[in-house]
Amino acid sequence: MGIFEKDQPESVDVKGRPLRCVVCQHDHFYERRAQLHGGVATFFNLEWASPTCTCVVCAHCGYVHWFLPQE
Repeated sequence: MGIFEKDQPESVDVKGRPLRCVVCQHDHFYERRAQLHGGVATFFNLEWASPTCTCVVCAHCGYVHWFLPQE
């Protein structure tokens, strides 16, 4: 699958509403996960313990939309 977790871009809903890219207003995205690194975790070589977030990448312009986990 390469760097993207899904082969084809898809529409995405956020809290029940369709997401549109904040840059180009396109409505299809590739989804992936990203690990959030902080300076302390990097200094102590503990990046593996850092939280992850969901990113959706606009299929038209490539803008990355980041979403933190909701607890």
